Amino acid sequence: MKGIYILIINVHKKIALKVGALGKIDFKKGRYAYVGSAQNNLKKRIQRHLSKDKRKKWHIDYLLMNPNAKVESIHYKEAKKDEECRIAHVLSSVEEPVKGFGSSDCKCHSHLFRLRASSISLRRNLRRWIISKLKGIES
Repeated sequence: MKGIYILIINVHKKIALKVGALGKIDFKKGRYAYVGSAQNNLKKRIQRHLSKDKRKKWHIDYLLMNPNAKVESIHYKEAKKDEECRIAHVLSSVEEPVKGFGSSDCKCHSHLFRLRASSISLRRNLRRWIISKLKGIES
């Protein structure tokens, strides 16, 4: 299946990481949403993101290989690659983008966003909002 996905990631404590050519990035404690796509095998791409045994290939690999970052949930759907950037643009307007992260192959500001919602109810509402933007989503 070809499609797009959103990883909801919990960063348990503040961390500083060198992320490839982006250099050092400080990640605040909190939840993040990463928007990606796979135009060959979506399930295999998601499985790769969940694996700790991999070569660092994409920006997201640097974050996910850190023991203080954990994928909490995954949302995906069958879609063309351009929908990945549409979702990233929407999130850029309401969340805190991590400049340049995951967007070296497009014109987006970022594909990783720190979620501003601080309470459980706000996070749930944001999750519902993300899901509603991705018609036909599975989780």
